[in-house]
Amino acid sequence: MTYGDYLQMETLLSLQEPHVPHTAGRAVVLAEQFFIITHQTCELWLKQLGADLDAAAEALLPPCDPHDLELGLEFLLRSGDVVRVLQQQLLVLERLPLRYFAEFRAYLGTASGAQSAQFRRLTALLGNSHDQGSLYEAFAAAAEYHGQSVDEVCRRGVECGVLHRLAEALVDLGNGYWHWKVAHLALVSKMIGEQSGTGGSSGVDFLARRVTRPFPELRRLRGKVHHA
Repeated sequence: MTYGDYLQMETLLSLQEPHVPHTAGRAVVLAEQFFIITHQTCELWLKQLGADLDAAAEALLPPCDPHDLELGLEFLLRSGDVVRVLQQQLLVLERLPLRYFAEFRAYLGTASGAQSAQFRRLTALLGNSHDQGSLYEAFAAAAEYHGQSVDEVCRRGVECGVLHRLAEALVDLGNGYWHWKVAHLALVSKMIGEQSGTGGSSGVDFLARRVTRPFPELRRLRGKVHHA
C-alpha cells in the first residue's frame, strides 16, 4: 500500500475538468480549476461534517451515559473546526480574479451551490432561525434524560458539567455556521454584484434570505441569564 494507493490519488486528481476551452488562455483555465477544487473540497468537508453531526446526534439520544455525552462533545468540537475551515476556504476563493470568473461563468450552465444535497442535509441537522433542527432536539433529549432542562443547563452553567460544554459547543457551531454564510454572501456580492445567480436564483438577495443562525431556542435561553 502506497500513499497514492491509499488516497486513490490518480482518481482524485483526475476529477478536475474545467469546461472553458483552452483557447481562453492558461490563466482562465487555472482559475476555473481553482474554482472547481475549492467547491469539491467543500463537498468533502460537508461529507465529514454531516457524518460527525449525525454521530453527535446519535450519541446524545437517550439512553445516553456520560461517556456518550463526551463522545458527542468530541464530534461537535470537531464539527465546529470543520465549519471554520469552510469559512477560510471562502477567503481563499477571494483570490479568484473577477475578469477570469466572468470568462468561465457561462460554462457553469444551470449548476448552482443551492443544489448541494449535502448542504441541505446539514440544514436539516442544524435548523435555522425558526426550526430547531434534529441536533438540538437530540441535545434537549439528553439534558432531559439526565434530569435537566436546557433552561437549567444555561442558567447553572459549569455546574452541569458536560451538558454545559455541549450547549456551548452548539452555540459555537451555530455561530461558525453563521459566519460561514455571511462570508459566502460577501464573496458572491463581490463577484457578481446585483446580477442573477446561477441555477436561476436571484443571486445576492437569495443568499441573504438564507443567512440564519441555528439553535434559536438555545440562544434565547442563554440570553435569559442576563435577567436572572
